[in-house]
Amino acid sequence: MPAVPAVQGSSADAAGSASGGSAAANGGGAGAARRRAGRPSAALLDKAGITVAALELINRKGYDGLTMAGLAKELDVAPSALYNHVASKRDVLLLVEDHLTSLVDVSDFGAAPWEEAVRSWAWSYRNVFAEHTPLIPVIAVLPVTDAPQTLAMYETVSKGFLDAGFPQERVVSSIVALESFIFGSAYDVTAPEDIFDSGSMAESTPNFTAAVRSAATNPPEGASGGPGRPADVAFELGLEALISGLGALRG
Repeated sequence: MPAVPAVQGSSADAAGSASGGSAAANGGGAGAARRRAGRPSAALLDKAGITVAALELINRKGYDGLTMAGLAKELDVAPSALYNHVASKRDVLLLVEDHLTSLVDVSDFGAAPWEEAVRSWAWSYRNVFAEHTPLIPVIAVLPVTDAPQTLAMYETVSKGFLDAGFPQERVVSSIVALESFIFGSAYDVTAPEDIFDSGSMAESTPNFTAAVRSAATNPPEGASGGPGRPADVAFELGLEALISGLGALRG
């Protein structure tokens, strides 16, 4: 599925000409020109640029750092100019959701066996959101209304499930089960290496501590056949279990 063009557009605010006119009337035309210098034309502010700026802002400051005022500052425009393109923060989040979803590979649905299609989709999905974990709690519960790329992904995946023999009433719950695992696994990619170090509690948790040490000294094979990253090994194990279990629902 093609990605939203990652071209950041910045623009002058819609009130710029009005303020410039008023400044000129008061003999401040040169000052107004200086204030506008370096700002691109309003035509360059578009939804693709807003999306990229929002992602950069969230990556630096987290989801709470995404405000309409902060986004306008990121784009070097006045909030009034931003509101010409998006009506609210929710609209911005829909743009971000659609952009990230467009990066998820669904090309194997309809072109490969169901198991292989789910496998490639899930790995791609996890890898995309592992790069944007601050957005997971928001996007995981964001309604998909008016999000064309996101709905296109769900349409492709749903058709793949139906074509594979899934009962229609089980399709959405199966996708949600996979997504819940995918989002959690995306967090695991960024977890510290010592996340399971029991420290001073090692003696009181001998079974868990021994299992952690065994995994570290004898790491399971990854998909490539060599020792895999713990996050990848865990994801592969869980995904294959889900594929096997969900596959039993097929008619």
